[in-house]
Amino acid sequence: MPNEKAQKPAAKSSTKPAEEPKGDRLQKILAQAGIASRRKAEEIILEGRVQVNGTTITELGTKHDAEKDHIRVDGKLLKGPEKQRYYMLNKPRGYVTTLNDPEKRPTVMQLMAQHKSGPHGDQVRLYPVGRLDYLSEGLLLMTNDGELANALSKAAAGVEKTYLVKVSGVPPASALDQIRRGIMIDRGRLDEVRSGRRDRIITAPAKLELVRGGDNPWYELTLTEGRNRQLRKMFEEIGHHVEKIRRIGYGALRLDVPPGEFRELTLGEVTALDRASKGKKVVPKKNLPEFAQLKAPAKKKPTGPPRRTFASKAKPTRRAV
Repeated sequence: MPNEKAQKPAAKSSTKPAEEPKGDRLQKILAQAGIASRRKAEEIILEGRVQVNGTTITELGTKHDAEKDHIRVDGKLLKGPEKQRYYMLNKPRGYVTTLNDPEKRPTVMQLMAQHKSGPHGDQVRLYPVGRLDYLSEGLLLMTNDGELANALSKAAAGVEKTYLVKVSGVPPASALDQIRRGIMIDRGRLDEVRSGRRDRIITAPAKLELVRGGDNPWYELTLTEGRNRQLRKMFEEIGHHVEKIRRIGYGALRLDVPPGEFRELTLGEVTALDRASKGKKVVPKKNLPEFAQLKAPAKKKPTGPPRRTFASKAKPTRRAV
């Protein structure tokens, strides 16, 4: 057989794989700087309003270094990330959980702006975590930490939210067990019909305990999800109207500020929220603060016949003549 020349191994390519750009996504940098929420920041980028080192960026997902790159929005240079702030607000009834309301109703942002320069003298842009509807009240988290806000809002995290709920009429035990196990409700608004039928979904199991009895009882109810008007829909499904809703717990937090007031969270409370957002167990304090409890019912005034009064037995004084 003829001698075959030994084949030389193919030379290794000298080209290195392109390194992934370091830094954070541009929309995240804008959100951390307080320009807008991350979703709104994406719209700003797509509109061509952002320049990085003199180049207009219109593509989402590009990574940049906020400390080294010159980033401008509408021509204004970014000053860097805001200091992260975390607050607990006691939302009163009659406020909407939005930044602006087309109907000109009062918003939770007006409560936070009572001190015009912010609680710490800084101009941080805060956003509510989750929602409470116009007629609901209680614990609302406000922060500029978009990552934590998104993590807490995901149903997969299973963060517990605890409410006090006043119901019209007394539901039977079998109906309350339905709520505990999970009950079928409308996913969207009550008047929405998709593909010729209502869009229905079953809720996750809930904790439910009677707090105060009577003709219109109060219940403490704990959920791990937060669908649109979920509490109201759950009780409507069993034939009972919800009169009042007050959120008293979020993760390990318990409501401890008066209506319309707010306070900054401690480092330990922020750490507990972060743990809850990752699905880790957190334990709230055993003793409920004043504003997380129901007030004692007002005593009814007596409605019987008026009490009789008797004339004094003292002798009348004589008139001077």
